[in-house]
Amino acid sequence: MLLMVSTVAVIPARYDSSRFPGKVLFSFRGKSLLHRLYQELSKSKRISRLIVATDDQRVKKAVIDFGGEVVMTSGRHKSGSDRVAEVVANMKASIIVNIQADNFGLKASVLDRVIGQFQRDKEALFGTMAFKLDSDDDLFDPNMVKVVLGRDNRALWFSRFPLPYVRDIEEDSRVEQFRFHGHIGVYLFRKSSLRKYTQWKRGQYEKAESLEQLRILENGNFIRAYLTKSVPTAVEVPEDIGKLEHLYT
Repeated sequence: MLLMVSTVAVIPARYDSSRFPGKVLFSFRGKSLLHRLYQELSKSKRISRLIVATDDQRVKKAVIDFGGEVVMTSGRHKSGSDRVAEVVANMKASIIVNIQADNFGLKASVLDRVIGQFQRDKEALFGTMAFKLDSDDDLFDPNMVKVVLGRDNRALWFSRFPLPYVRDIEEDSRVEQFRFHGHIGVYLFRKSSLRKYTQWKRGQYEKAESLEQLRILENGNFIRAYLTKSVPTAVEVPEDIGKLEHLYT
């Protein structure tokens, strides 16, 4: 039976993480990080249905315990978007949003604004979020993905490398001399475009950078980047937990 929904948001949540196993279930001030993200996104006025997608029973139990909706998926998926596609395959939705589970501090109001922009942007089949980098540390951090933007904020390329290379620039405070952009792990799809995405094979650049969005560019499509000043906090290793102090009091 097809479910009549318009915008479905899915949080792909893996338990295994090479640098921080069980990160999504790490308890911070009495709530797991996944619970905190789900709780905030539940405030969205544009999302019709919010689902956690996982292949781990521990994550499933945690989501059920805090009252969220969870769907078990295959463990063979190579990207979060492939996992999301499995979840929404039998849903009649116009827009699908893939929200990476480490977007801690992502505000529902900010996501609503971006979903609204994507809904009105009939030219774009794929969308994402970006922001102006204000730190050289982030620029050179391989965990902070950089995006090069072209006309109308079409994403020209994504990389873990500090792109673009600026030849004539002083070594100190590069971000004050050139407008570099960071990428936020939120992907917006039309239902038909997500289906196309799963039919394309993973290309050499997606594999090399381990960036799922490169599959779209490798297949000749464009991604619209919607700019925001509100930037989520990423937690890559246990030592990063301190970054959350300003988010959750």
